Amino acid sequence: MKRLLSGIQPSGELHVGNYLGAIRNWVALQDEYEALYCVVDLHAMTVKYDPAAMSDRTHDMAATLLACGIDPEKSTLFVQSHLTEHSELAWILNCVTPMGELYRMTQFKDKSARNQQNINVGLFTYPVLQAADILLYQAAAVPVGEDQVQHVELTREIARKFNGRFGKVFTEPKALLTKTGRIRGLDGQAKMSKSLNNQIPLLADEEAIAKLLRPAFTDPARLRRTDPGNPEVCNIFPLHHGFSPDADVKRVDEECRKAEIGCVECKRLLGRNISDSLAPVRERYESMGRDHVRDVLSQGAERARKIASATIEKVREKAGLLGRKGAK
Repeated sequence: MKRLLSGIQPSGELHVGNYLGAIRNWVALQDEYEALYCVVDLHAMTVKYDPAAMSDRTHDMAATLLACGIDPEKSTLFVQSHLTEHSELAWILNCVTPMGELYRMTQFKDKSARNQQNINVGLFTYPVLQAADILLYQAAAVPVGEDQVQHVELTREIARKFNGRFGKVFTEPKALLTKTGRIRGLDGQAKMSKSLNNQIPLLADEEAIAKLLRPAFTDPARLRRTDPGNPEVCNIFPLHHGFSPDADVKRVDEECRKAEIGCVECKRLLGRNISDSLAPVRERYESMGRDHVRDVLSQGAERARKIASATIEKVREKAGLLGRKGAK
């Protein structure tokens, strides 16, 4: 099986956009690939955060991934900072990465604009650490959304530069685009995001989901219930595709176009379907013991370390660094 790696920041509670755009795909991919999934806490440090909450957020993220169906028997789940090899390789890769390439990264431009009081070096070199995450495990595939393809391409370029200068070590990974497109937030203005307060939390109950959906942006041309709608431009219709049975999706599509179903009824139906679909996730999360999550992460780190340590020793040897006592 080809190896795959992806990561997610413990920057807040997962929302349904994360689930449709990434996590559900991760669950399916663990049957097709040797999958490694990482909670990237070091990446989360590039913006302001509460240190007192970081540990709990990391634990909760891991617990939620397990509740969603990430299976420790099929996948390796671990925390980025538990392996020092990530930081070591990131520094070495910094030394072969041109600054001009990093200035081109659109995410650096976007995040700098939103965090003007904290434009730090970590935010600038974030893509190099991301490249280290991928290359450390010789991942052949990286499941990403369209907004991350640029980072995977940079990873390929960094691997090429290191291999060309010091000798071949790294596999050049390929982006594996997720099948679900970008999930817009409830405001209809941007991607669903906790920071923009336009999301539906993954673990929300039916009442909370219904409350969040009531003011959600829909078809701007549909001002009255009697106006025919166009599901193709409706902001919440993609959520029906993600959570509603095919019969409900077809009904909403047809009846919306004929003005036979109103936005209120459409949202009510969607809320029930989201809640029903995610009920098993909520139940597994609520019953999951803290010790179980710690054990999974510990075992995952050990499995990941076997791959990471082998890679970093090859890198050190190729780069001409003095060997360490006891290193293979």
